[in-house]
Amino acid sequence: MPRSIARRKTKKSAAKRFKISARGKVMFFSPGRRHLASSKNRKRMRRLGKVSVLAETDVARITENLPFR
Repeated sequence: MPRSIARRKTKKSAAKRFKISARGKVMFFSPGRRHLASSKNRKRMRRLGKVSVLAETDVARITENLPFR
């Protein structure tokens, strides 16, 4: 639900997970790398370690939770 501009606050859970680049892209680290790594091959672990760009359909929802970024 959108908040009024007077009482906007940053959602700290979103601030820890997402960063906005200089060009406005929303970046995040892929989940699934922390544990149970023995069942995942090296190629998969390498790709999970890289930063990913959030899909355009989710950008508005995340940037609403990060008003000062």
